[in-house]
Amino acid sequence: MTKLDSNTVPSPARSTNDVGPSINLGLSYAIGAYFIWGLVPLFWKQLAYVNSIELVVHRMLWSFVFVAAYVLLRQDWKVLFGYFKDKVLIRRLAAASILFSANAAIFIWAVNSGHLIETSMGYFINPLFNVTLGVIIFGERLRPLQLLAISSAAAGVLYYVFAFGAVPIIALSLALTFSVYGAFKKSISIPAVHGMAIETSFVLIPCLMYLGFLEWQGVGVFGNDLKTDVMLALGGFITLMPLLLFASAAKIISMTALGITQYIGPSLQLLIGVFIYNEFFGQPQQIAFVGIWIGVLIYTIDNVRHGRQRRRLPPI
Repeated sequence: MTKLDSNTVPSPARSTNDVGPSINLGLSYAIGAYFIWGLVPLFWKQLAYVNSIELVVHRMLWSFVFVAAYVLLRQDWKVLFGYFKDKVLIRRLAAASILFSANAAIFIWAVNSGHLIETSMGYFINPLFNVTLGVIIFGERLRPLQLLAISSAAAGVLYYVFAFGAVPIIALSLALTFSVYGAFKKSISIPAVHGMAIETSFVLIPCLMYLGFLEWQGVGVFGNDLKTDVMLALGGFITLMPLLLFASAAKIISMTALGITQYIGPSLQLLIGVFIYNEFFGQPQQIAFVGIWIGVLIYTIDNVRHGRQRRRLPPI
């Protein structure tokens, strides 16, 4: 991701007057991505009658179809095939593919099983999991406010455990799988579209085999109802679109701004779960979320402060 430097003379192709609109466009991309991720449970709820595994398989299959069509239109096939020469890259993308599939399976099952509030909890604590993994995997050092943010969120989760007598497995599983997925993606420096094309290609044959088996058994849903077929195909488009918007936003705006907008998604999921699907949101959950929200607020403040400090540093 390129950064604007005050000492850099703007090129004719991009004047200083273009910087403001570009940043606004980047924010629009980010907000659009997280709005889609926040509202997507409403879409998957319409397919609650489809078995969760079959739904996830269709999601991965149609994601491949749409991303492959996008790569074809951009004539990027040669570049895409060139990545397969890098064995380390391909192993990391294979691991990312497994994690993405697992996260998608947990999310869709949770949404259609009445656990939307817990999925919201998972994505709220996901950034704090990212910080923790940064320490464990990449040897990053925690700043004091980051440690305080993680402690606050952990206190909220522990309260939930003791109040309910159960671990929020769905929330923790979503946060863990998506955080580790992000860690793998951090070590991969290729465009998001190319990465997703390769990731979904790994599961293409297993998906086709599974759906073929369902059709052979006569229990598959595809081909029985036009509305269902269209919805299943749209699932791939809805999976791809926010990723493209997110990737475009990341090239324009700072990671701090991108980090702040990420809470739009879980906030919408929480509101949908409480006010549309009337999921239980009692005192134990409310107190747990307060601890998590305090952690999120501290984390966001620390990110903003750290971003400002870095911008004040003189160029090397």
